[in-house]
Amino acid sequence: MTPSPPKSPTHVRLGTAYYWEYQRAPDLRRDLDLMAQAKIDTIRVGESVWSTWEPRDGVFDLDWLTPVLDGAHEHGMKVLLGTPTYAIPPWLQRKHPELAIERADGRRVPWGARQEIDFTSPTFLRYAERVIRQVIGHHGGHPAVLGVQLDNEPGLHLIHNEPVFERFKAWLADRYGDADRLNEEWGLTYWSHRIGDWDELWPPAGNTTPSYDLAWRRFQAELTTAFIAWQAGLVRELVPEDRELTTCLAYQRPALHDVQLSEHLTVTSGNAYYLPQDHLVLDPGDAPIEVTWFSTTPEGLFQAADRMYASQGRRFWVTETNATSIAGSQLNLTPYDGQLRQAAWALVARGAEMISYWHWHTLPYGAETHWGGILGHALEPGRVYREVAALGAELERAAGDVAGLTPDADVGFLYSHESKWALSFQPPLTLDGRNPDKDAYERIVATFYRGASDAGLQAAFVPPALVNRLPIVVAPAFHCLPDAVAEALTSYVEGGGHLILTFLTGYADEEARARTEIAPGPLREPAGVRYLEFATLLDPLPLHGLGVQDVARHWADALEPEGAEVLARYDHHHYGRWPAITRNRVGAGTVTYVGTLPGRAMTAELFRQASAGLSRTDAAGGRASAVGGRAGAGLGAKPLVVAGEPRVTVRSAVNVRGERLWFVHNWSDRASTVTLTAQATEVTGSREPLPPGPLRLAPFDVRVVR
Repeated sequence: MTPSPPKSPTHVRLGTAYYWEYQRAPDLRRDLDLMAQAKIDTIRVGESVWSTWEPRDGVFDLDWLTPVLDGAHEHGMKVLLGTPTYAIPPWLQRKHPELAIERADGRRVPWGARQEIDFTSPTFLRYAERVIRQVIGHHGGHPAVLGVQLDNEPGLHLIHNEPVFERFKAWLADRYGDADRLNEEWGLTYWSHRIGDWDELWPPAGNTTPSYDLAWRRFQAELTTAFIAWQAGLVRELVPEDRELTTCLAYQRPALHDVQLSEHLTVTSGNAYYLPQDHLVLDPGDAPIEVTWFSTTPEGLFQAADRMYASQGRRFWVTETNATSIAGSQLNLTPYDGQLRQAAWALVARGAEMISYWHWHTLPYGAETHWGGILGHALEPGRVYREVAALGAELERAAGDVAGLTPDADVGFLYSHESKWALSFQPPLTLDGRNPDKDAYERIVATFYRGASDAGLQAAFVPPALVNRLPIVVAPAFHCLPDAVAEALTSYVEGGGHLILTFLTGYADEEARARTEIAPGPLREPAGVRYLEFATLLDPLPLHGLGVQDVARHWADALEPEGAEVLARYDHHHYGRWPAITRNRVGAGTVTYVGTLPGRAMTAELFRQASAGLSRTDAAGGRASAVGGRAGAGLGAKPLVVAGEPRVTVRSAVNVRGERLWFVHNWSDRASTVTLTAQATEVTGSREPLPPGPLRLAPFDVRVVR
């Protein structure tokens, strides 16, 4: 299926998930009136209640949603209608218990939550198609329907059911041709694992071979993509051509390749959850980065948004974000005054065209009883509702200014799903000195992303084909590096780009096999260094260089310069013989190699020095510093806003009219001041001209100017 091109943007939508069927005493008119007063213009419905749509096998109840659609239409709202396939009804589970997902240990996922079903099963697909045709066929043409959400948060489980394993063997046969080639590619001579035919392949539950696991993860992600693509093709037959097709992505799902899946959507949507209160304060300290399904810092929130933009390389929808508390009953952290507004504008700054809260009313029962909505259990508007309403009024005033934003970027990050999967199977880091850190890849990426942010640079995740658009590119822990990507990066450097490599990049090939050439393999020559050994650092080591005293954590490559300049060294009786960071000039460009995980101060200084003196006209062959090809605003250009305090961030984006907007956040409980270098207009305020000079930000404030 080829998705329709994105529509011309008009404004940023404000939305919420609305499940009136969950309410014990629903008052539809009151709810919609309150939403309209808060300028909420989009609601999300219907994706979680298959047993309501089809209470018994083949018996459908479809008209209960009609009043919601009609009421939304009367209020000028649009509706995102979901296919209900991720939460199956009890009658289907009882009729076909064999559909329950089998885990690696052979146990079935017990019924009682959601997403327990092998969605690849022809039996399941038959029931899923029937309910989709009923629901979407009945309601998809309603004038209130903006689009259809296909399933929800797909890719939760790796499916080990026997039919899936048989499909995997067929997938391998198609990929490798015969068992002899598989033996060679995966190194199955080791531990007597050579197979004579495909039926001898062992199930993944007992696997210890890295190449096998990587193939299994690729296959599982392809299953998820195929499921969403199947739904997209089916739904497209049932709705008018102008309806959007999307799904709500949870980017941490183990069986998800967001870029491949998003090829089948008209717009990418996803979760942007974060921990508020003091976690959303910009802390300049060097606390370890936490990797989880929600963001725990302002930089993490920006990074989550940049990942969503990268799924299609264009604007996206946030279909779920905090209204109040998230997660379990033990973590009731409601946002401080101003933090909802801050988070929303941070997401808009990075390309979000919808901010939709999960959810409208806090549920009085069920697993998510303590997952807070815009309204609490009493269903009375309170502080959170008032903050959302104030945001809605701001978005309405700024509609023309924030339409069609393309976020600026100075630094490009390469994200490798294959490297993430390979490094979760054989993690390179340990946090406690013994146990493997399965989130090592994400931790390394987040460390360098935070460093770029600390240096005042804006980042974007880009595919290798687009590296030439940015003057600085980072390849963090790109372990499973294809030769073609190595060649593209080398050409990028020779053409004038600045490439930052980290430990593990280039150490393995596409099959997760350690390369037998001297590391860093195909990037050894442009990096101007080699290494023959590396070591785990159980404790931080003192590190000096770049004018900074800091620490090195977790890892050390024993770098031997081959023409590269030494930028930083360890202060240690053993490791001090090797550089920690080097720089090599190649053609018109530069390669910086980082052989450890530096502390926060040195990582930031690394990016400051990499960007010093760069401009759009001479640093990278005239490359534009923007994701979408427009000239950016950070390097070599006079910024409109200058921030002098560590708790303030500045992001910029260009709107559909070609005007640059600046998003200035004060992530602290103290007032702050930035400097305007020219006259400006505040998009979020009175629109009175702002003279050059100081611009005050209240605690937990954000101001958007152009």
